[in-house]
Amino acid sequence: MITPPTKRVSAQYRATAPLTPFRSGSSAAERAAWFTAMVPADADALPPVLDLEWQNGSSCRSRGSRAETLGKVQLMLAAMERHTGKLPIIYTDINFHRDILAGETFPNSIWLRSTAADTKDHYVNRGWTFWQWTQTGVVRGVVGEVDRNAFFGSAMDWQAFLATGCDPRAFAYFAGSGRCGKDRQ
Repeated sequence: MITPPTKRVSAQYRATAPLTPFRSGSSAAERAAWFTAMVPADADALPPVLDLEWQNGSSCRSRGSRAETLGKVQLMLAAMERHTGKLPIIYTDINFHRDILAGETFPNSIWLRSTAADTKDHYVNRGWTFWQWTQTGVVRGVVGEVDRNAFFGSAMDWQAFLATGCDPRAFAYFAGSGRCGKDRQ
């Protein structure tokens, strides 16, 4: 049994985050063009999310090499940031992380999926901003099971994230770059 984080921050907000799935069998340029055409560059939206998981039910069977896949990921992240003006969040599961992302460094906020164990049990040396700790959550007013997620930080950190789209722990890293926080505005 997994123990959910004890320092969860509850907040209601109207911001949305566009999520685009990564498709290993398709061209990253095609996916980037799709994202640009389909997702408005909305100043009030949260940063976009690149969903990095192997699509087991997909008709695409070619995964390509680790280097090829990382190149596609980098192209998608750059296109998403260029289009929205916001640093995309990387969402990943245990398998994609193990096969492709382990050992790689990204300035992006990381959203880890680990529903059977604590993140430290499956993601070695990987900090996180968001953690999907269950897919069988219950929320009053919602019919059926829902994903439940935790934010790493305090209520003040959450407000800073909502205002800037960046993990507050990365503010110093991004200072003066125009990619995070007040620099971006």
